[in-house]
Amino acid sequence: MFDNLIESNRKADKKRVAGVGLVSLVVHGILVGAAVYATFGATETNANVVMDTTLVYLNQQQQQEEQPKPVQLDVQLKGFQTVFAPTDIPTDIPPINLQEKFDPRDYSGSGVEGGSGTGVSSGEVFAEALVDEKPEPLSHVLEYPPLLKQAGIEGSALMEFVVDTMGRAEPRTIKVIQSTNVEFERAARNMLARALFRPGRVHGRAVRVLVRLPVQFKLK
Repeated sequence: MFDNLIESNRKADKKRVAGVGLVSLVVHGILVGAAVYATFGATETNANVVMDTTLVYLNQQQQQEEQPKPVQLDVQLKGFQTVFAPTDIPTDIPPINLQEKFDPRDYSGSGVEGGSGTGVSSGEVFAEALVDEKPEPLSHVLEYPPLLKQAGIEGSALMEFVVDTMGRAEPRTIKVIQSTNVEFERAARNMLARALFRPGRVHGRAVRVLVRLPVQFKLK
């Protein structure tokens, strides 16, 4: 009987060991599966991180626009050049006129092409406001139109003309600005054709001056 009891106990221990082994195997399987699953999750996370750090490359056109442009010179630079000093040096002195007088007006700092040191050109026409001395009439003969005189008609004519350097009215420049009668215009033209003026002057030199002259016709 004692032997039977001992044998029964051994059988019971074998079953317990088999049950413990099965549970251990299941637990280890679960742990290994969890570890493998965690490894897959970590791999996916790392893949996401790599995508966030992807490099972005600029186009070649943008890179070229950012590069500074080379400086363009108006005159191309030349290479090395050798400069030779003149061998023939003039030793002649220009002749000096001791009788020549110095006129400071010739060194006023102003001038025109073809003119003198006074800045006056022979063909230039000045306005009355720009000359030092305005032209003034010295002699003239004004004839009253006979028909208008008999009718007792008075009037005027505003004339414009250029007085030359000789004090004469240039015929081609004489024109009528306004008048009260055509006969007064003719009489004014005849007067200017024979009139004598003192020419206008700039820095003491006679110049051509544009003049406007009102001619009055009044009966005594």
